[in-house]
Amino acid sequence: MLIQSSRLHKGAIACAAITLGVAACASTPIPNEKIAVAKVSVQRAEQSGAPELAPVEMAAARDKLARAEKAAANRDAQPATELAEQANVDAELAEATAHQQRSRKAAMEFDASMQTLRSESSRSSQPSQ
Repeated sequence: MLIQSSRLHKGAIACAAITLGVAACASTPIPNEKIAVAKVSVQRAEQSGAPELAPVEMAAARDKLARAEKAAANRDAQPATELAEQANVDAELAEATAHQQRSRKAAMEFDASMQTLRSESSRSSQPSQ
């Protein structure tokens, strides 16, 4: 009787452990929304010119998004969530870097135009001989 009770007790513990394991897996949902947000951020960065102006940041965003999608397909919720969040941040950084590069270029062009105007203005204001 003692042996049967011990087996029953071990069986109940094993069953409880399995139930808890399944519940733990089910309680961490696959981050489809976070992956969707990261996809939109990557697309927005691509449209902002980031592939040319921020290639390193863009490559990091694309890589992490692909890894997040793979983790989600494998039902690995925690790495999928983390990678999707990182991909989103990397895409936002790529977009901001592209914007900064365009702004820098525009400022340099403006400075060059101003210098040209100053040169022309000083030439025209000098008395002719």
